[in-house]
Amino acid sequence: MEAAFAAVGARFARVDLAACDFDTRSWSGLALPFLGWGLPDAVQVRTLSAGSFEAITKRLGVLHALAELGVVVWNDARAIERCVDKSMTSFLLTRAGVPTPPTWTMESAETARALVEREAPRGPLVLKPLFGAQGKGLRLIRRPEDLPEPEGVAGVYYLQRFQPTGTDDFRDYRLFVLRGRVVAAMMRSASTWITNVKQGGQPVPVAPDPGMERLAIAAAEAVGATIAGVDVLVGGEGAPTVLEVNSMPAWSGLQKVTEYSVAEAIALDLMDALASRPMQMRVT
Repeated sequence: MEAAFAAVGARFARVDLAACDFDTRSWSGLALPFLGWGLPDAVQVRTLSAGSFEAITKRLGVLHALAELGVVVWNDARAIERCVDKSMTSFLLTRAGVPTPPTWTMESAETARALVEREAPRGPLVLKPLFGAQGKGLRLIRRPEDLPEPEGVAGVYYLQRFQPTGTDDFRDYRLFVLRGRVVAAMMRSASTWITNVKQGGQPVPVAPDPGMERLAIAAAEAVGATIAGVDVLVGGEGAPTVLEVNSMPAWSGLQKVTEYSVAEAIALDLMDALASRPMQMRVT
């Protein structure tokens, strides 16, 4: 990403959000490692490192504060919060009319077991960590006994209807949405139902059809994400459905199967967004 920003002539610095603090005595209310520059014009969030609930809340607070100060933040804290919490993502997709699997989220183990007993006869469910990523911690649930104890899911059960593809292999699609358009896409093929590249899925070049592109764009819009990795699965009946929306998507696997530079596209679009916004005066 640094090379892409350098190529478009941007002055940039890599900064850990954990090193960005609040200081209400300062003119901005923040204490930033690059304060000698003044406030940045823009921030592009690549990842949030692991931490306590309090630490993550503070880091997201810094992003909220930067946006309040007029800094362009991609993605902003609100979009990140909506995507990190899978239950909110599912809620917003459904509210926006974006096809997504039936999903249930609850804290009670008893309620979760009753749900599985009711729904599993229609097909298995997928148990996902509410804040998980990269295909880690996924479980296929066919009966109430398959559910772990609450401590095994951090006290929250997020269950989604398993979507069969109607084929002998397992595949889904990752579409990379940037500023309201799909700039790259891949199919992920795997020998198991978990297709994430980090879990062994193989990226395959693909040109998504216009309907799938519209679906991915609508999903990104539903969560308010300028940058989004949208996971789409085509079911056995041929209808695409959105499984997840990632607000801080990695693209190493995707970049292997596309000639289009994802990093360059982000850098160019961010510079364009800065150039086209109204001039703002900051008092320092």
